[in-house]
Parts: sequence; C-alpha cells; structure tokens
Amino acid sequence: MKAARSAAALTLLLLLLAGCGSPAAGPESAPPPATGAPADPTDAAWAQLMTPMNESAVALLSLAADRSGDTAVRRWAAGLRTSQNGELARLRPLLARMGLPDTNVHEGHHMPGMVTADDLARARTLKGAAFDRFLVDRIGGHLRQTAQVSRSETGAGTRPDAKRLAAALVSARRAEIARLPAPSGAPG
Repeated sequence: MKAARSAAALTLLLLLLAGCGSPAAGPESAPPPATGAPADPTDAAWAQLMTPMNESAVALLSLAADRSGDTAVRRWAAGLRTSQNGELARLRPLLARMGLPDTNVHEGHHMPGMVTADDLARARTLKGAAFDRFLVDRIGGHLRQTAQVSRSETGAGTRPDAKRLAAALVSARRAEIARLPAPSGAPG
C-alpha cells in the first residue's frame, strides 16, 4: 500500500515537473495564511496545476462561439466551458483553504495537456472545420491529462476535500472524453 502511494506521488510529481523549466514561485509570491488544514505537496501541486489548466481550457473553449463552423461543436464547447468554470469555482476555494495563492505558478511552463498562449494565438487564426479540429485535439489532450493527474491525486493526496474533488474530476473526465465530438471535415 505504501509503495503504491509512493509510486502515485512520484507519478504526480513527474507529471507536474514535465516541461517546467523555472521555479514555481519566488519569495514575492508567498502564500497567504491558511484558512483550513495545510496542504501536503501532492495536494498543493494538484490544485495549483488543475486551476490554470482549466482556466486555459476555458479560454480556448470560449473562442468556439465565434470560430467554430459546426453547431454541435459550439454546443459541446459551451457546455464543457460551463463545466470547467464550475470546477474552477470549487478549485479556487480549495486553494484558499490550503493557504495557497490563486495565481498561475506554472505561467510560461509547457505542461502536458495545458492549452498554451501559443495554442490560443493559433486558435485565433483558425475558423470553421480547421478550428474545430484544433479545438477538439487540444481539449481532448487537456481532458486526458487532467484525468491522469486527478487519478494520481486520489491515490497520493492526503486532504479529503482535495481527494473528493479529484475523484469527481476523474468521473467527469470519463464522461467528457466519451462526448468529444468528431467535427465535420475531420479526417476519418
């Protein structure tokens, strides 16, 4: 049991460090005093990663209203954006209860599954079926990666509230991945 937990913690840590080339926070970004039980490093890393991952996904999903060429994709993107915003409404208070800042400590890092500033810039140049394919590809990667990271939290985290939220996200991701649309004009 202890070996499995250690392996899960190591997996989460490796996933979080993948693509990170700079420190997560400097002395000027010290967290505020905790308003609840302190977070262990696994819980903190998970919450601090999931928040910007969802924020960047919401930014990409928001572009679908004007850029998508497929009514079904627009509808899917709007529903998923609402779901991702609902998760953010649960993640931000969790960060506060852990005494962590609600800032993106992964700014500029290229994390697997994270929609990057470059992705958003590229998406703004696309329209119609090309945008739809790009959107589904990037959001599919986001959903798969956040499911994996959340599964690691359920096994290696220690805070019951973080583990419950992570488990809910794993279930949500299963359903969201199953609903990924096949945009019209997609290669078949």
